[in-house]
Amino acid sequence: MEAAITALIVDDERYSRDELKHLISEHSSISIVGEADSGENAIVKALQLEPDVVFLDVEMPKMNGMEVAQSLEELKKVPLIVFATAYPQFAAEAFRYEAVDYLLKPYDEEQLKQAINRLEKILQPSLKESTTDKSLGKLAVEDDGEIFYLDPKQIIYIYREEKVSKLITKEAMYEVKTPLKDLEARMASYSFFRIHKSYLVNLDYVVRLTPWFNGAYQLEVKGQKDMLPVSRNYVKALRARLEL
Repeated sequence: MEAAITALIVDDERYSRDELKHLISEHSSISIVGEADSGENAIVKALQLEPDVVFLDVEMPKMNGMEVAQSLEELKKVPLIVFATAYPQFAAEAFRYEAVDYLLKPYDEEQLKQAINRLEKILQPSLKESTTDKSLGKLAVEDDGEIFYLDPKQIIYIYREEKVSKLITKEAMYEVKTPLKDLEARMASYSFFRIHKSYLVNLDYVVRLTPWFNGAYQLEVKGQKDMLPVSRNYVKALRARLEL
């Protein structure tokens, strides 16, 4: 069985920390390794504990959640971020930090479950593969009134641009309106892996991973001149998936 995902809970309100701890404890894939009651303590705890994910409140005195997230990006091990707050107006800013999710108080158990599922897909990909049967289905793509059926194995990578998902194969590029997260879920039983908020890559085509800047990387794939961006939050999980 794979090791549990380690989590740090950061919130200046004790009741909110206790509530979130209780809800997370219902999920065996998450292990809470610590908690912090301020932004300053969050940085210290993250340095000491090196959690996989930080559940992070936004509105805190002195150092708010956005400032904490920015500081966490400078750590040697950059944790994933799930914002947990009573304020919906910060959601757009939160995703500048490539947050996995944005949970609103009072917490909804179903939304928390969805956030944890996303974390599992990023941090425990082999577990998901072992419990999912390979699908025989093909991806339907409409072009000029015709419907093409693509074998997912032939897709090299997928990226999202201006509300359109673009599927790159050796021979052509196809466009669909299906959101990237839906494509990710539909092809979970294949070798696709999220490397950036806007990119999925077929790991069977990966050739080389090259350092870029500020902890990010670029990925070379077979038969393509363009290098693909790998966000720093996904580097560790990508290497764990690729390397023996």
